[in-house]
Amino acid sequence: MEKNIYISIVVPIYNEEENLPILYRKIKDVMERLFQEEKFKDKTYEIIFVNDGSQDKSWQIIKELAENDPHVVGINFRRNFGQTAAMAAGFDKAKGEIIITMDGDLQNDPEDIPKLLEKIDEGYDVVSGWRKDRKDAFLSRTLPSRIANWLISKVTGVHLHDYGCSLKAYRAEVAKSLDSYGEMHRFLPALAKIVGANITEIPVKHHPRIYGKSKYGISRTFKVILDLIWVKFLIDYRNKPLRVFGGLGFLFLLIGFLTLAYLSCEKICFGHSIGNRPLLTFGVLVFLTGINLISTGIIAELIVRTYYESQGKKPYVIKEIIQKNE
Repeated sequence: MEKNIYISIVVPIYNEEENLPILYRKIKDVMERLFQEEKFKDKTYEIIFVNDGSQDKSWQIIKELAENDPHVVGINFRRNFGQTAAMAAGFDKAKGEIIITMDGDLQNDPEDIPKLLEKIDEGYDVVSGWRKDRKDAFLSRTLPSRIANWLISKVTGVHLHDYGCSLKAYRAEVAKSLDSYGEMHRFLPALAKIVGANITEIPVKHHPRIYGKSKYGISRTFKVILDLIWVKFLIDYRNKPLRVFGGLGFLFLLIGFLTLAYLSCEKICFGHSIGNRPLLTFGVLVFLTGINLISTGIIAELIVRTYYESQGKKPYVIKEIIQKNE
């Protein structure tokens, strides 16, 4: 009897030829021990390696692993599309009920996977790893990461210590419903809030990098801030863009109207010349900006409606349906 896939492990790979064989063996050992348990007797697992345009021998190694182990699935990109795209490809391909993501650099520890699954069994939809004892350079990576995590938590309302940790567990229906594009992988727990996911985190081990070098630097912090603005918009105004554009537009209209009303009063009541005053230019520009913002909000509302209606999409995600049979 063919076993159902219960766990899909998605690992984006970019130039990790030295780490790949070691990582595969570690994941394999954990999975083999795990699936000897009685509750997993009718289930199995898969390991999905997504080669994100590596320039070394990573794809050749993945091919060899897939040819020799039926649990391994290899996906090869034509070029480097980024970690978010690699995760999205893994989510799309995954057949498991639970999807585990992790880095391919050996800094995440597969031994933590059972702990993630225990939290999933408690009823959580997303379990995020927290590298409590992080083994990276403090000034260039750890400190900027802590600042970014604090800021993301405050803005999104999803309070996690470590958004950047790739070791996470998702229920498949949640992971597959997320819009994974750009560089949004670090925001996936916050995006999961949109579909009403129950989110938590647990401390996980973190190891220093042995082979290869990090693909990220301190410049990533500025990208995070820009992406955070977009995530905040998605969480609060995705289906109601007129509220944000209209609110700003109304504020600008009010400021412009009051400015022009003041100048008109000076002209009519006191006969002052206002034609050469910078305040007149300011009032007109602010008033017109308000009109443009409200117009943008209306157009955005129409686009949202077209998006859902043309693709048959629903503005909700159902967790379960209970119906008594007659």
